[in-house]
Amino acid sequence: MTRSDLHPPAHLACVGLGALGLPMAITLRQAGYSLRVHTRSRTPETDPALDGALACASPAAAVTGCQALVLCVSDDAAVETVLWGEHGAGPALTPGSVVIDCSTIAPATSQAMAKRLSARGVQYLDAPVTGGTEGAKAGTLTVLCGGEAADLDRARPVLESIGGSINHFGPVGAGQQVKAINQVLVAGSYAAVAEAVALGQHLQLPMEQVVQALKNGAAGSWALEHRSAAMLADHYPLGFKLALHHKDLGIALQAADNCDLTLPITAAVREQEEALMQQGFGNADVSVLRRGVLRRGVPNSQATQDLED
Repeated sequence: MTRSDLHPPAHLACVGLGALGLPMAITLRQAGYSLRVHTRSRTPETDPALDGALACASPAAAVTGCQALVLCVSDDAAVETVLWGEHGAGPALTPGSVVIDCSTIAPATSQAMAKRLSARGVQYLDAPVTGGTEGAKAGTLTVLCGGEAADLDRARPVLESIGGSINHFGPVGAGQQVKAINQVLVAGSYAAVAEAVALGQHLQLPMEQVVQALKNGAAGSWALEHRSAAMLADHYPLGFKLALHHKDLGIALQAADNCDLTLPITAAVREQEEALMQQGFGNADVSVLRRGVLRRGVPNSQATQDLED
């Protein structure tokens, strides 16, 4: 195997500095990479933890002279804009460079981006991540990869800086397919924890003790371990936005439809998320699904009081 040229202090561009993208970029900077960064709002580019990174006015400027672009944006349209919009990175990428796309998008979009970049001599990996903001800050994300094995081998030093587990599932698009499965599992587990918390609270059980008793048994899950406290407190610090999970479930449901499958639990959770988004909870953490489990006839505006009864 040829030694990768993407070990620190290789030159990387990081575009998209949101809830996951910013801590990922910070982790890469701390690993010793030379970074050029850009994000739509511009403000996170000057985060003190990115000390030494060069803030750039556009995606095209960010990729100048870089061997790889690490991309982490919200949806398919954002990926399209970053790569091919005005001042997009696509035409400015150096032939021989690689795009490591950590966004969660439709597999077909990943495949289209790979094809278009390949025509310019640029390689592409779909590499969506899971593990929440906690994993992004700790550098322990699970990375789900699709693409050529040789491209993954080359990108591995970058991915190992942000991830504790790097997994290759096949050609471009396969990583996104696995991420869709991940989001189906997240939907069911978060919704189950929300319902269990609601039932326990209304039974007036000592729920912190209940969680401790159950989390290592058959009912244990990442959601129970990491998000039950937020549900119990009715306070939802951001780990992953409800609106983005709602978008991801749309991708999963489309994949299921293409296979002539119905996913009734996933569809029901997505409908619940839609209702919560209409009530203004789109930017809250997915654990806000607790707000969707109410006593019959109690409007959501009374949810906080309901928890205190």
